[in-house]
Amino acid sequence: MVKVMLGGTLKSAAGGTSEFDLEAGDIKELLDRLGEACPELKPRLDKGVAVAIDGRIYRNAWFEPVPPDSEVFILPRMSGG
Repeated sequence: MVKVMLGGTLKSAAGGTSEFDLEAGDIKELLDRLGEACPELKPRLDKGVAVAIDGRIYRNAWFEPVPPDSEVFILPRMSGG
């Protein structure tokens, strides 16, 4: 089981829910399961997010393993230039 916490505007997009407990083997599965658990988040997840697993940030690393009992933060993707 992985504890998933939403940051920034994702929390409000999830109706104020900020934490989810999910089973997932990798980042792609985690995002898929999060979208199933909270369908109103799916469009935001599909646009792209940053995923921090135990303090390390991953972007577009779909098959990065998510160790059991990890602490995961999902953050809106930052853009800029």
